[in-house]
Amino acid sequence: MALINDHFLKLTKNYLFADIAKKVNAFKATHPKANVISLGIGDVTRPLPPAVLEAMHKAVDEMGTVEGFHGYGPEQGYAFLREAIIKHDFLPRGVKLDATEVFVNDGAKSDTGNIQELVRWDNSVGVADPIYPVYIDSNIMIGRAGVNVDGRWSNITYMPCNEQNNFVPQIPDHKVDIIYLCYPNNPTGTVITKEELKKWVDYAIKNDVLIFYDAAYESYIQDDSIPHSIYEIRGAKKVAIEFHSYSKTAGFTGVRCGYTVVPKELTVSALDGTRYPLNPLWERRQCTKFNGTSYISQRAAESIYSPEGKQQVREIIGYYMTNAKIMREALTGIGMKVYGGEHAPYLWVKTPNGETSWRFFEQMLYSAQVVCTPGVGFGPAGEGYIRLTSFGERANCEEAIDRIKKWL
Repeated sequence: MALINDHFLKLTKNYLFADIAKKVNAFKATHPKANVISLGIGDVTRPLPPAVLEAMHKAVDEMGTVEGFHGYGPEQGYAFLREAIIKHDFLPRGVKLDATEVFVNDGAKSDTGNIQELVRWDNSVGVADPIYPVYIDSNIMIGRAGVNVDGRWSNITYMPCNEQNNFVPQIPDHKVDIIYLCYPNNPTGTVITKEELKKWVDYAIKNDVLIFYDAAYESYIQDDSIPHSIYEIRGAKKVAIEFHSYSKTAGFTGVRCGYTVVPKELTVSALDGTRYPLNPLWERRQCTKFNGTSYISQRAAESIYSPEGKQQVREIIGYYMTNAKIMREALTGIGMKVYGGEHAPYLWVKTPNGETSWRFFEQMLYSAQVVCTPGVGFGPAGEGYIRLTSFGERANCEEAIDRIKKWL
């Protein structure tokens, strides 16, 4: 008799954004004439850069010829993209990597969810709170999270990020085996300084802790003093795996491409104390469970490193960050407490009068016809906040903020 993996039964019925979609669809069904504007899900809206389109067209044409056809590609990614990643994303920041340490994927979500397969189910986990739901959900699926008690998992260490600590989590006062960090942060939109990040790297080295560092939004950083990669911190290659995405950088949410860095220096202990490098284990995992990212998507990703591609991507990021500035200034102007939105495309907004996140979500939907994301969906410390995204069209962002101002 086949038995179900009952850890899946511990998951909440719906993924956060599925819950939001369900509530929005119910509203639309009862208010068919309402013009709903979404500032909720973090999907991009700007067209692909011209350099990307050109590269994709060229790659498609190649695939239509005998000489240029590409079938199964290397599971780790084509050399042309891996080398471009190192040359443009890391060497300018003083970070030296080997191409075999870079693994191209179909978007950061896949790898941030799958990476936990490399470590035992009984490792303890620490997460900044609030945080991207995939980190915790993927650990629930393998049985690492424990039991849910009042919205908190018993084997997860929650490290609150709030106004009191400037949204930078405090290092745990007890042993944790694995730490998830995300900067610029999703959902709060806040960043971490090199000094603070160094504390985490030093803690990991001293206590033999593995760090999973999500840098999906690093291209939105506006201040050169803020680290784009954890590997800018000395010693980080010994303790950290880093994730990157082209989804929010170049509008690849529908193209699907990103990459993960697994340094060869990074080792993890077995029960007998023997140290094993994770790089070859991740390569083995990918060769078994992943058939590689499409040639067309990888050529598209390569094109954003061209001079034209870089300029076009900067323009897209500038567009979204202008949206964020408009939204932040307008909301702050009516007395709301707003965080983020300066080095990230997300604004973390405190609900007025102590209103709960879901209650404020519903009020905003029904009163202003604007969709946000309830902060509590990202973790217990998110209660009393909502997340707004600046990924919309300019006119929609301005209209949505105008509605919110009038409503409040």
